[in-house]
Amino acid sequence: MAGEVSGIDVILSGHTHDALPEPFVVGSTIIVATGSNGKFVSRVDLDVRQGQVLGFRHKLIPIFSDVIEPDAEMAAQIDADRGPYEDALNEVIGTTDTLLYRRGNFNGTWDDVICDALLEERDADIALSPGVRWGPSVLPGAPITREDIWNVTSMSYPNAYRTEFTGEFLHVVLEDVADNLFHPDPYFQQGGDMVRTGGLGYRIDISKPQGSRITDLTLLKTGEAIEASKNYVVAGWASVNEGTEGPPIWDVVESYIKRKGTISLEPNTSVEVITN
Repeated sequence: MAGEVSGIDVILSGHTHDALPEPFVVGSTIIVATGSNGKFVSRVDLDVRQGQVLGFRHKLIPIFSDVIEPDAEMAAQIDADRGPYEDALNEVIGTTDTLLYRRGNFNGTWDDVICDALLEERDADIALSPGVRWGPSVLPGAPITREDIWNVTSMSYPNAYRTEFTGEFLHVVLEDVADNLFHPDPYFQQGGDMVRTGGLGYRIDISKPQGSRITDLTLLKTGEAIEASKNYVVAGWASVNEGTEGPPIWDVVESYIKRKGTISLEPNTSVEVITN
């Protein structure tokens, strides 16, 4: 947009949830990205003369919450709002030996936990989880609270469905999502990241056209190739289809973590990415 639309001095970007140490400059437009979850504040000073921006100074300022005195009125409001839910939010559901994060175009460890929960709690062959980035990380050795789970699952269409897809339909779904991300025309890209998969491996060549990017679909529990005409039990969530039935995803994940006690994940190598 900055490259095609003239007259924009500053774009404040945020949807990627990334923080840029320095603004990205396109022509005369500066793009500032400050991250998410209150980790940083950006300060931008502009040198404006006769209606034109002649220069800028930018600083990405980290927020150290333990050395900043909270605003008393705002802190009181937060305490009042959280009060009725404090015990539920702070309840420890399990622990993690693995860094749990939401990042990456194809997977993140929080997404792996969600997919594993769907596979086991919904007794499915394959799990699908949306490629979203929101939700803070949990460090290795830390407890996993109910609030941590809600931070990465809360939305207004949370039902964890269980259904059957043919191998052909699975391929269509993956190709459709991949085209939203990797279409060569950015105006046909719809944002987000690749749908996360559990129990399913595949190869993706992002340089190929739609319909040809996804190959070598594999059912991980057997190592066998996905057959186009065969039905597979698929569990997922965040479906926008009306009437989607199933328990909310946060209950599914909580049940799984309670049963496991400690989350320990191996590196996820189920997706092979070809970039050229």
